[in-house]
Amino acid sequence: MAKVLDLSLVLCVLCVSTAAIAMARNLGEESSDDTEFIKSSCETATYPDLCFQSLSSYASEIKKRPLQLAETALAVSMARAKSAKTYISDMTDYKGITKRQHEAVSDCVEEMGDTVDRLSKSLKELKNLEEGESKEDFWFCLSNVRTWTSAALTDETTCLDGFGGKGMDGELKSLVRAHIVRVAQDTSNALALINVYASKH
Repeated sequence: MAKVLDLSLVLCVLCVSTAAIAMARNLGEESSDDTEFIKSSCETATYPDLCFQSLSSYASEIKKRPLQLAETALAVSMARAKSAKTYISDMTDYKGITKRQHEAVSDCVEEMGDTVDRLSKSLKELKNLEEGESKEDFWFCLSNVRTWTSAALTDETTCLDGFGGKGMDGELKSLVRAHIVRVAQDTSNALALINVYASKH
C-alpha cells in the first residue's frame, strides 16, 4: 500500500513539474515576443537604441499593443522632463552664475514646465482613445496628441537656444544641455511611436 502511495506521489510531482516547466516556457516565449515587438517598433524611432533601452523593461505591460507602447513612451518622456525641470531649477543657485546665464536657466525651467504640461495632455488624450469612437473623433484626438508632443519638442529646443553663443559656453551649459537633449530624444521617440500607432488605423 505504501509503495502504491509513493508511486502516486511521484507521478503527481512529475505532472506538476511538467506543467510548471511548460508554463515557464510559454511565459518565456511570450516575454520574448513582447520584447521583440518593442525592438522592431523602436526601429522606426529617431533614436532606436535609446527607445529600446527605455521601454524594454515595460514589455510585460505593453504586450505587443501599439497604443500601450505609445502611452508608455510618453510617460517615460514626461517623467524625464519632470526630472530635468527639477534639476535645472537647482541650477539657478549655480556657483558663479552670470545674469545672462540665470535668465537662460529661468527661461529653460519655464519651457520645461510647458513640456511637462503638453506631454501630460498628450498622455491623457491618448489614454482616452477608444477603438469604438467615430473615425472623426479618433483622428481629432490623435491630431491633438501629435500637436502637443511636437510642441513639447519645440519647448526643449527653445530651452537650448537660450544658451546660444560662446559667452554661454561652460560647465553650466553642458550640464543643462545633457538633460534637455535626453528629454528631447525621448520625446522624439514617443512621437515616432505615436505615428506608428496612427499608421495602423
